[in-house]
Amino acid sequence: MLGYQNTAQNLATGPNAMLLHLPARGMTQANFIDTSECPRILRDMVDALQPVSRGVAGAQAFAAAPSGPPPVQIFDHDIYTVVLATDPTLIPDALEQVPPQKRIAVNRPLFDFYAAMYPGYAVALCCFDNSEAKQANPLLMWYTPQDENRFALPAVDCHTGGVPDLRADVLTDHWVVFGTDEAAPDWGVPVHYTKGRSRALGAFLPKRLSRTQSPAEAFLPERVIGMRFTGWQPNGDFVIPYENVLAADLRALQRVSPA
Repeated sequence: MLGYQNTAQNLATGPNAMLLHLPARGMTQANFIDTSECPRILRDMVDALQPVSRGVAGAQAFAAAPSGPPPVQIFDHDIYTVVLATDPTLIPDALEQVPPQKRIAVNRPLFDFYAAMYPGYAVALCCFDNSEAKQANPLLMWYTPQDENRFALPAVDCHTGGVPDLRADVLTDHWVVFGTDEAAPDWGVPVHYTKGRSRALGAFLPKRLSRTQSPAEAFLPERVIGMRFTGWQPNGDFVIPYENVLAADLRALQRVSPA
């Protein structure tokens, strides 16, 4: 599972997008989980970790069709029109199918960069109207990993729309959070999930205790570990061996350049 959320600052009207490169095989629209009933899930994980930490699919089983997904898929999810591609060089030609108010300018060098740096990855271009940025719910996706022995979390940074500079240090303000169903019962910190955008709406109970089922509920970890990253860091992705996550040892968590 991958959950992703950022705090967007609305600097202008018009189209915008975020690009996520995913270490996944066979992704389709069905991999995107509805989080509209529980938009605070990632914040709840951070709230659970903040006092003590600083600075494989869930309960349901899925399988991609034997022939694999189409090379490019376009669909609406939350505020986004998602262009999901097995080959990012196909995205520029697909942009004409994105609604004009969400359609970013064609930028072939950017998608050539991701094709070269992340061969075989699924790439999700999540297009949105800047005026809707603050209404976005967290993204939550299940996937079949390319490497089951490590977590690889997309974090290559560039806010200009150009090709990321992998030699640069970038200013970070990230929480990186991990969960697993395979650890010991006392592993990590328990999470108290909530429904709706306000805690006053009541508790979102752990999946085995819940009385009402949310589409996201079966995929949420009951306990988490994590770290906050601030200040200047080398550009790249967050990578950690799965065995270190099972041991609750985040010393092996690194930001690694794809180059």
